[in-house]
Amino acid sequence: MTDDPFDTDLEALVPKGAAYQPVESSGAPRAYTFILVPGFTLLAFSSAVEPLRIANQLSQKPLYRWTLMSKGGVPAVSSSGIEVSVDAPLSVQDKEVRLFVCAGNPAMAAGDGAVVSAVQRHHRFGGTVGGICTGAVALARAGLLDGRRFTLHWENQPGFCETFPDLMPTPARYEIDARIMTCGGGAAATDMMLALIAEDHGAAFAAMVSDMCLRPVMAGVDPAQRSSTAAVMTSRSKAVVAAVNLMRANIDTPLAIPDIARAVGCSTRQLERLFSRHLNDTPGVFYRNLRLDRGRNLLATTDLSVAEVCIACGFESTTHFSRTFKARFGIVPTKVLQRPGEAAR
Repeated sequence: MTDDPFDTDLEALVPKGAAYQPVESSGAPRAYTFILVPGFTLLAFSSAVEPLRIANQLSQKPLYRWTLMSKGGVPAVSSSGIEVSVDAPLSVQDKEVRLFVCAGNPAMAAGDGAVVSAVQRHHRFGGTVGGICTGAVALARAGLLDGRRFTLHWENQPGFCETFPDLMPTPARYEIDARIMTCGGGAAATDMMLALIAEDHGAAFAAMVSDMCLRPVMAGVDPAQRSSTAAVMTSRSKAVVAAVNLMRANIDTPLAIPDIARAVGCSTRQLERLFSRHLNDTPGVFYRNLRLDRGRNLLATTDLSVAEVCIACGFESTTHFSRTFKARFGIVPTKVLQRPGEAAR
């Protein structure tokens, strides 16, 4: 044991999962610290943390790590009465850590002197600070919101404006203004974290994290559990979207790329150019990766053998399947097999 709350086994940050989305990453995981204030809302807190966990799971890399703190290091009681244990009392954080105050009702609880001092100190030495739900109160008490765009839950905005008449929150779900980040709580915390994940690893990866949250990329537009192919790939090419839909519908018996091109109304050369422009890949490689992704999903969630999964994903031999699987995921298929007694995820 050490006194460093971030001294965590990085492998423990990467839970198993069937879905996979490769992403480039370099350096240490980005670190977050969440200060839990008495009365904080569980929904807002979990909506902020879960996208980070999902990003690690999807990428199978420790892209993010987090630690929880409270005044005195005591368990924090949420607005629902559920206690959450923390990792440490309030302490000085490295400036690379993003420090968020998670609060709820009463709103002014976030204005506790020790919490405000922690926020002031972190920002003064170059760190990023944020408020979730009514966490903006701590930032206001710290004198950090003058001339900044910020927000907090609409229910608490009238009282906030009475207390801080010179500060005007926006009606936005979240605001990111340089080293000041705030959100209205609830599901808006997920919106904010997805925006930050997109900054770190790209919009397409953030869209996949959103899908894992069963949250459409464009909230309120697509009511389905999965967002549309066009939204996930951020592509406006009807031919590309149609081609990918055909590929997804024909995993076990793969279609030839020329046949797909004819079906979507273009030549093979045109389809290759479109895939290169919109997806930075060739149709053949993209199709193969879809089939490998399906294979990984089946291996992780069913009791099918490698040979059975190979057939289900349209590969002619287990040797070819295993070789391409390892090239994509860095491990052989047998390492992903669901073991007896393990629940399917």
